Amino acid sequence: MDTAPSPEPIRFDTKIAVLLRTDLEPWQRLNVTSFLVSGLGTQLPEVIGEPYEDADGVPYLPMFRQPVMVFEATKETLTTAHARALSRALPRAVFTSDLFTTGNDRDNRAAVRAVPTAELDLVGLAVYGPKNAVDKVVKGARMHP
Repeated sequence: MDTAPSPEPIRFDTKIAVLLRTDLEPWQRLNVTSFLVSGLGTQLPEVIGEPYEDADGVPYLPMFRQPVMVFEATKETLTTAHARALSRALPRAVFTSDLFTTGNDRDNRAAVRAVPTAELDLVGLAVYGPKNAVDKVVKGARMHP
């Protein structure tokens, strides 16, 4: 027996945030965001909701259970956010400028592996965790227009 969904809005004590460098082209922003968030669902099953189904019974894949907040930041702010995410040991995904020149997953991983942490040329960062911790990581960034 199905029960009616609660009319109360669902509140989350966690946050998913994506930071994009301000100098990216529009297509790069979309590409980076897509790649970054794909990593979260693979390692953090709690961020994935239930599968969807339309009125005709056609099934669709599950998606994140909560919104993804997208921010933009300067290169310096992005570097600071990365350091904050590391210091808080928050789950994270990175996208470096080198990944625009590779064409496959193996080369992507090799490009990141070749650069020391402090020298990564970050163009994007995704982070997940408690709201207050994520808010501290993205401090200085602004909501993407």
